[in-house]
Amino acid sequence: MKKLLLAIGVGVLVTLGILGLRYLVDNRMPNFREYREIYVRPDTTPQEVLDSLAGVVKFRRSLQRMFSEKEVARYITPGHYIVKPEHSSVYVARMLNNGWQEPVTLVLAGTLRLKGDMARKISAQMMVDSAAVHEALCSDSLLAQYGFRSSNVFNLFIPDSYEMYWTDGVEAILARQKKAYDAFWTPERDARAKALGLSRAQVGILASIVKGETNYEPEMPQIAGVYLNRLRKGMPLQADPTVAFCFDYTLNRVLHHHLKVDSPYNTYKYKGLPPGPICVPTKACLDAVLNPDPAGNLYFCADPALNGTHRFAVTFREHQKNAREFQKALSSYGKQPTRP
Repeated sequence: MKKLLLAIGVGVLVTLGILGLRYLVDNRMPNFREYREIYVRPDTTPQEVLDSLAGVVKFRRSLQRMFSEKEVARYITPGHYIVKPEHSSVYVARMLNNGWQEPVTLVLAGTLRLKGDMARKISAQMMVDSAAVHEALCSDSLLAQYGFRSSNVFNLFIPDSYEMYWTDGVEAILARQKKAYDAFWTPERDARAKALGLSRAQVGILASIVKGETNYEPEMPQIAGVYLNRLRKGMPLQADPTVAFCFDYTLNRVLHHHLKVDSPYNTYKYKGLPPGPICVPTKACLDAVLNPDPAGNLYFCADPALNGTHRFAVTFREHQKNAREFQKALSSYGKQPTRP
């Protein structure tokens, strides 16, 4: 009888020890070898999450137990999560159930000149569908909530890096851009625009043309100065990027017959600013317009050194000289001359 009781006692102690150890493994002990990002979509299953952690989780059965006990299959929440080495199995299960997300960085940079391209860029970094983004960028009723329209929505965006949640929808993205837009337009910048006789919208339009002309920031104030001088003199802007915009940027080169396109965005045909921005201007472009080069330049063309910079001129005669030198440089490199 004593042996039986001893065996039962030992069995109970062993069982308690196993249960205690299991509790420690499941609830207290770190169960991961390294960091691992997890993207949970609405159709992601717990099994897919387990599979994505293969090679990182130390005790897979522990994680499986917690997924089962905490009903992860029922409560799993879409989001961007980071599993850290110090996390326990129960923490990860609760993290997925409660949507304890880590932010992602939405980067808006580079050349943003078509709504479709913008939609795809945003969708590639966020859970939102590109079609939904594109629809929003074309919706006057939605954009009106942020003070914009489809025709000028490029002015709403301020290229930068933004910390957001991966599951944030279109309206949250637009609201974040409106916050950045309001932060950019300080009283000092508003005063600069007023001194130039420009509205915020007009600054954005002109900055988008500057962006279309160059990515070389040191020259942006000079290019902005040329176009501002033309506006003051009542000259047509004659900006090639606005013509390229008329053709949805499908042209390899803007040729003379393209200049005849009948569009309010064709600044060869119509004087003044086009009705809206032709791309998303960068902060550098916006500041270049607000702080233009004070020289009286009215013309510019590519530098004969073919280094991506430009030569500027006050008179048309000087401009013709620069243009001839540029065409000569092109010919010497075996290239066909393009219109200056």
